[in-house]
Amino acid sequence: MEAVVVDAGSKLLKAGFAAPDQDPALIIPTKMKRVVEDGEPADSSAVEEVTVDPVVRGFIRDWDAMEDLLRHVLYTSLGWEVGEEGQILFTDPLSTPKAVREQLVQLMFETFNVSGFYASEQAVLSLYAIGRISGCTVDIGHGKIDIAPVCEGAVQHIASKRFEIGGIDLTNLLAQELHKSNPSVIIDISEVEKLKEQYACCAEDQIAFEEMRNSCQKEQHTLPDGQVITIERERYIIGEALFQPSILCLEEYGIVEQLVRSISSVSSENHRQLLENIVLCGGTASMIGFEERFQKEANLCSSSVRPSLVKPPEYMPENLSKNSAWMGGAILAKVVFPQNQHVTKADYDETGPSIVHKKCF
Repeated sequence: MEAVVVDAGSKLLKAGFAAPDQDPALIIPTKMKRVVEDGEPADSSAVEEVTVDPVVRGFIRDWDAMEDLLRHVLYTSLGWEVGEEGQILFTDPLSTPKAVREQLVQLMFETFNVSGFYASEQAVLSLYAIGRISGCTVDIGHGKIDIAPVCEGAVQHIASKRFEIGGIDLTNLLAQELHKSNPSVIIDISEVEKLKEQYACCAEDQIAFEEMRNSCQKEQHTLPDGQVITIERERYIIGEALFQPSILCLEEYGIVEQLVRSISSVSSENHRQLLENIVLCGGTASMIGFEERFQKEANLCSSSVRPSLVKPPEYMPENLSKNSAWMGGAILAKVVFPQNQHVTKADYDETGPSIVHKKCF
């Protein structure tokens, strides 16, 4: 049986058997609805639905909910049989706390009885997906942005940068802007998320963005409840916030400047290799005009070697940027498990959860 690869993000969980040239078999929301009894147990009608978030800002926070979610994924969706569990590889967000890694490997061996376990950092896996072992990833996730220089398959943690903002914050920004231009309309946040995915795009540069304030094509959109809203320059503010974080009331440099500063913290002999192998990851990175704006900003930076984006191989699926960590995990699973580089049940029984730090890096 092929190993299962799991990439659990704040918004979506991606899982499937390791097939590097295919999209993950399962892509489902990480957020779950749980039915909770309210009142007397005999009163079966007294129940309510509560929403739980197993993963917050990239890290597992609710372990009971994560266990329930993985049970559904592994046994119901992917067809594992109790007593015949296989091998599993998880993707690790940048700067995952040691305690989280240990609790995950413990959950896998003690609750799910896996036959083998491995975990690897998302930045490394995203580079594997495009055939690189060195480069720098810019991962714009639902709950965080990670910038991670990677040299010879090892994340340079001292130079890495993690920001506690992401797609959800951009969705909230769009909600605020739409409310300003459509004050009489109340839009559900889930609908705003869909509007972001449909309309958001990047202005060519800061000057073009400023010009949008005065001249921007109006577009009317009918919401599911029949209300009609007008969308104008709001569609551009999402992308602009990544290059001008002051829009989000953050005193930070823009994303390209952050990238260059991150790479400049690495030893100078690696600068060229890192700057010439930039990989954009995450759903937000596929926004219309984002790559072009990113490259234009990169061409203006002061470093002697300009940052340049790596295009994915033609044989990889089109939406690679959204699933790059999962696909890199599928590639790695084809190596670590056949070559017995993973954590085995014997390893775990002998050493305990701390074995994950020695064998998974």
